[in-house]
Amino acid sequence: MASTAGYIISSSCHHVIDDQHWLAGVYPEFAVPYFIYDVYAMFLCHRHRGRLKGHEAAPAPALAASAGAFLRRDLLMVLHHAAMVLVCFPVATLWRQGKGDFFLGCLLMAELSTPFVCLGKVLILLQLQHTALHKLNGAALLVTFLLCRVLLFPYLYWAYGRARGLPLLRVPWALPPSYNAAAAALLAPQLYWFLLICRGAWRLCRGRPRDHPP
Repeated sequence: MASTAGYIISSSCHHVIDDQHWLAGVYPEFAVPYFIYDVYAMFLCHRHRGRLKGHEAAPAPALAASAGAFLRRDLLMVLHHAAMVLVCFPVATLWRQGKGDFFLGCLLMAELSTPFVCLGKVLILLQLQHTALHKLNGAALLVTFLLCRVLLFPYLYWAYGRARGLPLLRVPWALPPSYNAAAAALLAPQLYWFLLICRGAWRLCRGRPRDHPP
């Protein structure tokens, strides 16, 4: 849904800075509850796995310990979701003041890789990590993550430079430092996760698939 909304928004904005689309104002409000729910759902899954493994004997006293273990394991993902709610949502709905719908649409299209991440985890849970379907899904994940999450940021800089008549290498110097810092903060976890995906793909190609996804 996010990728579809992003494609509709970005393809409708011919001028990447001033053109607007009504979905750009509506979809962030729709997406915020998802990020909140997703953190809660990830915590429930973590807690349930701990109980199945016998790591939690009593529910009440183990809650704080389980939450701490969850944060240590998935801190980057939790911080990512928190930033989406506390930083990106106000920026998308208030600070932009109706400009840059094209860039918001492109950022929404980053979610195109998410179904392949989820399918990979499902195949592993079903013990189908040795099948051709898992390898095909891994290749699709690698390509979509690279295009929609890593190369997305150079593309956004290029699109802005084209609208302003600037070459790509001059765009960072034409933007306020806060813009570049925000882009770097968004890009950094994507690079980290992409390296994990590449490492998993390398192990899969060598015939030693992992028991758990990165």
